[in-house]
Amino acid sequence: MNTLKNSVRLTGFLGSNPEVKTFSNNRSLARVSIATNERHRNGQGEWVSDTQWHNLVFWGRQAVFAEKSLTKGSEIAIEGKLVNRQYVDKEGITRYVTEVNVNEVLLLSRKPE
Repeated sequence: MNTLKNSVRLTGFLGSNPEVKTFSNNRSLARVSIATNERHRNGQGEWVSDTQWHNLVFWGRQAVFAEKSLTKGSEIAIEGKLVNRQYVDKEGITRYVTEVNVNEVLLLSRKPE
């Protein structure tokens, strides 16, 4: 049951190619956003689509996979952990970020080029 305390599962489409960084200790990091869509009926009975964007973070082997296999428009399914963090930007303003640290990724399809 411990694994259910902070677990996120999403299926959606990538909004861009992953941004990859490699650190001096040869560890890799990849960041990309995923769009998820939900459909529901509004008060007038019309179908409405609601799109949510989520920030994904891949580390290590997952980052290498993301760099080699994922492109803008790819449909993926992920499982990971929700992380909230804060940082101070160049102007000295504290910013808050919510991300999903990805543990598992499955490439469902690739958008035709």
